[in-house]
Amino acid sequence: MNTKNTNEYTSRQMLPVIFALAWPTMLEQFMQTAVQYIDTAMVGVLGTSATASVGATSTVNWLIGSTISALGVGFLAYISQSLGAGDTSRAKKAAGQSVFIVLVTGIFFTILLQLIKGFVPVWMQVDSSIQEDAATYFGILYAPILFRTASIIFGTELRAAGDTKTPMYIGIQVNLLNVILNYLLIYKTRIVSISAFKLTIPGAGLDIRGAALASAIAYTWGGIAISYKFLNHAMISPKGQKLNPDPLILSSVMKVAIPNMMQRFATSLGYVVFASIINAIGETATAAHTIANTVESAFYIPGWGMQTAAATLSGNAYGARDKKKLDILSKTVLPLEVFFMVISGGLLFIFAPFLVQLFTTDEKVITLATTVLRMVAVSEPFYGIPIIIEGMMQGLGKTVAPFIYNVLGMWCIRLTGTYICTVLLGMGLISAWACMIGHNILLFILFSYQYLSGRWRSGTMSV
Repeated sequence: MNTKNTNEYTSRQMLPVIFALAWPTMLEQFMQTAVQYIDTAMVGVLGTSATASVGATSTVNWLIGSTISALGVGFLAYISQSLGAGDTSRAKKAAGQSVFIVLVTGIFFTILLQLIKGFVPVWMQVDSSIQEDAATYFGILYAPILFRTASIIFGTELRAAGDTKTPMYIGIQVNLLNVILNYLLIYKTRIVSISAFKLTIPGAGLDIRGAALASAIAYTWGGIAISYKFLNHAMISPKGQKLNPDPLILSSVMKVAIPNMMQRFATSLGYVVFASIINAIGETATAAHTIANTVESAFYIPGWGMQTAAATLSGNAYGARDKKKLDILSKTVLPLEVFFMVISGGLLFIFAPFLVQLFTTDEKVITLATTVLRMVAVSEPFYGIPIIIEGMMQGLGKTVAPFIYNVLGMWCIRLTGTYICTVLLGMGLISAWACMIGHNILLFILFSYQYLSGRWRSGTMSV
């Protein structure tokens, strides 16, 4: 996507460009969230213990996924800037290096995660009665991590090239496949009545093992499909490129990726510690936390979709040395993000109890999850601002400040506060989510300072 000669851009002209990049990502995220809803509801039928078994290691999933995603951010900055400068040859060389990174990273995590799968529930302080199920679920889910690595990194590179539709289409396929396999693998063979007709639906009756296997197969398909599209992409196909390490390209990619990786690792590790503290409160708190996280994720969709557009367009503007486009981008996308997050926060506040009831019939879990969701709904607009500013900084290759801010918020506010409130004062899940909101407010303050002071782009533009 070459963005030269764009000095005539106005906010009105920028809007369709932003939406063209954002809406496929939003739809992709919506589909992923819808499947999360369905997965949690389908597992929830098996009981609170099953929900807790699946949710107990979910933050470790974030830790792994976010670490891999950081590598994608490094390639996003490099490729979007190369294409913004009109240098497709440079972008293709980077794409070739990403194949090497995917293979090394995927194989490393495959071995590591199978070695530690039995220890993860213990580290997470999961109740001893569900540790075996949680370990089995985790091991099956991460067997195809090589394919998931390919899906994450290659998908990010496609978005960097302005192709957000391909990851969307493949994401829809993955999610539909996951749902179908859930029905076939989780439950036993059963008879379903539709009006006067009775239909026998075959089933393997594997319970949560079936849910893990369904996801593993779907992720495998996603990795294969997106790899095929990536290899045949017109602008960034790595065909013909050398796969041996190129120090020049990898050093540029890692300069962006490593701070982002450290940020994601530190914050995701914080999520792991956060969840382990909550798991120690009890099964009801774990189930309510798992369900609330699932419900809440749907209402961040506008934020993540707009972040993708902001990262790609800011990278293009940097590559083209187009300062005016960068200014217009920021002044257009930030108010738009606030508008969307105000709407999503209001909807979350209103519909929280109805959404929670999709996943459980346990009244204690419903009450607790609804309470924390309504608390966090109020902070949604504040969280939208740092998402967008961080996205623009990623496109510019500026990842050090976001690393510092996120680590401070996670470890000094969320975790220290949660430990004091729950472990020392025995205040429960509600206090933990209050600390989480405090973390989000701190990010709003720090990233707003970055933006208003101009530090977010300082040193990146000479014109």
